[in-house]
Amino acid sequence: MAEAVLHGPKSVALADQIDAILPQTQCTQCGYEGCRPYAEALATGNEAINRCPPGGEAGITALAGLLNRPAVPLDPDCGMHTPLMLAVIDEDHCIGCTLCLQACPVDAIVGANKKMHTVVPDLCTGCKLCIPPCPVDCIQMMPAGYDWTPQHAATARERHQHRQTRLKRKHPESQALAARTLSNKAALTSAAGGDAQARQAAIAQALARARERRRQSP
Repeated sequence: MAEAVLHGPKSVALADQIDAILPQTQCTQCGYEGCRPYAEALATGNEAINRCPPGGEAGITALAGLLNRPAVPLDPDCGMHTPLMLAVIDEDHCIGCTLCLQACPVDAIVGANKKMHTVVPDLCTGCKLCIPPCPVDCIQMMPAGYDWTPQHAATARERHQHRQTRLKRKHPESQALAARTLSNKAALTSAAGGDAQARQAAIAQALARARERRRQSP
């Protein structure tokens, strides 16, 4: 992920104004670790205003007005603007690996190791970051049925900041936010980083435990 360095209170104030425009989905499609790093890059004048798919045309127009730049079409390399989608976990197939919990930038997923996980719809930003880590493909994106509002953005920003603070406190070393989550992950996470055979074995064991739990359930 790219990073930006601000110099002076004016740049910080401008970054705050830009951050207030961004949707706070924390999806990283812009190429940064979240909305705030992208805002800081824009504040330095070194980044394009059209790299936020969730913000869409309206977001680009707002940024263009604030930064006195011409509005340009959304960069297709970053993705396409679509209606809000929310993550839904197929709980019958969830194996409790915790990988999606670690990937969620706003702590919108609840669960525990070897326990079923679920997404809290009111907190999900639709970032899709929980889908790639899932080893059993039990997460799908479904239409939200409503539009993303400034209140949703404010809640997502606050939750993301709380998550960052918690992770930095636990992992004060200087490294990417995503890397700091590694030590929080379950045993299956470590297996995923190893060879394919070990990963498949870990998944098979987790699936066997899930089937046994369902068999024993009344």
